[in-house]
Amino acid sequence: MSESYEVVVIGAGAAGLLAATRAAERGRRTLLLEKNRKPGVKILMSGGTRCNLTHSTDARGIVAAFGSQGPFLHSALAALGPDELVWMFEAEGVATKVEETGKVFPASDRALDVLLALRRMLDRSGAELRLATPVTGVRRDGDGYLLETPLGEIHAEKLIITVGGQSYPGCGTVGDGYAWAKSFGHKIVQPRPALVPLTSNERWVAELSGVTIPDVMVQVAAGDEKPCASRRASFLFTHFGLSGPAPMDVSRAITERPQAGGWRLICDFVPGLKESEILGRLAAEAAQSGKKGVLNIVAEMAPRRLGEALMVRASVPLERRAAELSRAERNALVEGLKRTSISISGSLGFKKAEVTAGGVSLDEVDSRTMQSKLAPNLYFAGEVLDLDGPIGGFNFQAAFSTGSLAGEKV
Repeated sequence: MSESYEVVVIGAGAAGLLAATRAAERGRRTLLLEKNRKPGVKILMSGGTRCNLTHSTDARGIVAAFGSQGPFLHSALAALGPDELVWMFEAEGVATKVEETGKVFPASDRALDVLLALRRMLDRSGAELRLATPVTGVRRDGDGYLLETPLGEIHAEKLIITVGGQSYPGCGTVGDGYAWAKSFGHKIVQPRPALVPLTSNERWVAELSGVTIPDVMVQVAAGDEKPCASRRASFLFTHFGLSGPAPMDVSRAITERPQAGGWRLICDFVPGLKESEILGRLAAEAAQSGKKGVLNIVAEMAPRRLGEALMVRASVPLERRAAELSRAERNALVEGLKRTSISISGSLGFKKAEVTAGGVSLDEVDSRTMQSKLAPNLYFAGEVLDLDGPIGGFNFQAAFSTGSLAGEKV
């Protein structure tokens, strides 16, 4: 079997669904190929099956969140920014809500509603969706491309690659796009896990499994080096180490240089309190009656289980009364609350990473069109690119925006 289409999109995730929709809306005969039996598998999994669509900010806020990669998104966000994305879904009947963290979710808390809206848009556009059809090879065919599938070859006048990175390989994202891009001369920035839980071998960390702290400032450093990344957000102790937005957002620094060794997370568990305020509380309690237990005082500032662990680490007996605290013990408690260092042994890898850092080099893709600068009629969008932002809907916004722009330019 041999077929021909004006536009073929490989990968029916966030970027691919919107790319195919936009291309077909412009009258292009469009085929969207997906290796899984269902489209949008990662959409359904994301945000705890709620799908964090975007962040409550403007285009400049999205650009800033991506750091040095951010300027690449200017054109894509000009075409589809956060407000336009929300309006697009609300026009499809998906009401949204903004949570305190700035994350934008469907009001129903159902990722399925997001996927169904994208499917309706795709169906209306006239694009053809073909599921359970893996692409096993891609090669040049004149100015177009020939795609190998189990059912035969498909010719594409223009090709958009939106197969994602390597995170959550169970979704089918195993890095296919990198090999294809490389075969056409593209440089691949070494893929690595990002937004991934961190592992620690410290027993006391595992013993606190399940303890969540809503506001923690973390800094990450290797050996004797100065901290190279920081984040203030919620924090979760687990049986394997650390998770939650704060540790996961700084994880890319560790996965980028795992060979550096000696990685540690320096944790301020009470970023809203100054050291002088903590010392003042301890002194005030000692002066008032002195009978109040130190653990009860610490538990007013941090979770009780954490307070117990910090007292043990500071060699302060759990039954210690406020009046009995020595100056050295007070200082040790402050050190624990404000500067606890947790050794990091690694991460849970691609299997549990929310996104992939690295990918197709942005230097070789035209940010105004998402077209390759090296191969004619070849486009990239979404996570296959060297684009990774923090937790909070930024990565979905980038996928939707780059996918939409690619579909508008083919």
